[in-house]
Amino acid sequence: MTPSKAQLLWMYGAMAKARYYEDTMAAAYMEGKSPKFDIGAGPVPGEMHLAAGQEPCAAGVCVHLRPEDTVTATHRPHHIAIAKGVDLNKMTAEIFGKATGLSGGRGGHMHLFDPKVNFACSGIIAEGMGPAAGAALAAKMRKTKSVAVSYLGEGAANQGAFHEALNLAATWDLPAIFVVEDNSWAISVPKDKATAIADNSARAAAYGIPGVHVADNDTLKIFEVAGAAIERARAGKGPTLIEIETYRYYGHFQGDPEVYRPKGEVAELKAKDSIERLRKWAIDGKHATAAELDAELNKAKAEVDKAFAFARASAYPAPEEALQHVFA
Repeated sequence: MTPSKAQLLWMYGAMAKARYYEDTMAAAYMEGKSPKFDIGAGPVPGEMHLAAGQEPCAAGVCVHLRPEDTVTATHRPHHIAIAKGVDLNKMTAEIFGKATGLSGGRGGHMHLFDPKVNFACSGIIAEGMGPAAGAALAAKMRKTKSVAVSYLGEGAANQGAFHEALNLAATWDLPAIFVVEDNSWAISVPKDKATAIADNSARAAAYGIPGVHVADNDTLKIFEVAGAAIERARAGKGPTLIEIETYRYYGHFQGDPEVYRPKGEVAELKAKDSIERLRKWAIDGKHATAAELDAELNKAKAEVDKAFAFARASAYPAPEEALQHVFA
């Protein structure tokens, strides 16, 4: 399965947008937090988890999705939200805690929710798997061709919710795709110290469903594997488990000293950056021109700049609004 030109340009644009967004957010987050790091200071207080390097996991899957399909993501969600089409202005305002945000500034970056494109994420590990299975069950009961995709990290594959969701999805032949983003580090714990097997996709066999491993953060392979899994789900043939070997350039959270990472690891990963690899493949194979790719890049940067300007200019919620939308 080779992407069409339109799909190629879309994936490149989505990946470029996510990368520029993350780098821009990294700079905005550190405002007011130096020289001494203060997690509560600056325009974006609280924790911040960035996914620069993991863009192929989002673009290679979401290029096959429709607006009515459901996606649940993790505490590291921006690249996936962007690929699913979440409103960038409202998403950025939400992260800045502004009243114009997706949830009026109440949720922050780990709890983005956009029902217009059926996207949600959570800071709780593996929490999105159950809701994704529920969305897939609803699609099946309604006899639609919609699917649900749930993203999780490789550390989350050791959570009970992982096995519960896979079991239900397999038992009921749900149109669900579970995507494990294996960036090698569960916070600071290497995969081989916490997981009994090297490849989580092998766990699919325990539930009688296909499991596929994608090596080396390969955008085109992700496109191929995800396309087949989504087509299978739409045809009523049940779920698929995919594990993608991906890379995280930033720390687990911004401000992470990253003393656990081997020296030079990030530089080695950046030397085989997936956005540049996709660009080279497109140009060398004459699938797209440099000018066409540059146009996508420039459009992406303009959208991100506009979103950050919108967020900064937006008002904070009124103090009395803290008493709204709560249960007692």
